[in-house]
Amino acid sequence: MENQEMNDYSQDMKNRLKRVEGQIRGVLKMMEEGKECKDVITQLSAARSAMDRSIGYIVAKNLETCIRSSEENGEPTDELIQEAVQMIVKSR
Repeated sequence: MENQEMNDYSQDMKNRLKRVEGQIRGVLKMMEEGKECKDVITQLSAARSAMDRSIGYIVAKNLETCIRSSEENGEPTDELIQEAVQMIVKSR
């Protein structure tokens, strides 16, 4: 999945990470305010879930772009799919 189109990150992708950044800042504020451990962990878990969803979304969108490009060029797509699966597995 190494083509130029893959490196075009949409505003939606960036916005997802900005929301995660906001969640992390919120967690830091909670810690500075001495909030309950349970509440801090709940917010950290929510941020981690948002990161996981962001990874999946970025891989899926880039895979879609790569597959379209490969199909237009008459190239096989099996390797692209395997590479995408490996990226998701490694991110866990």
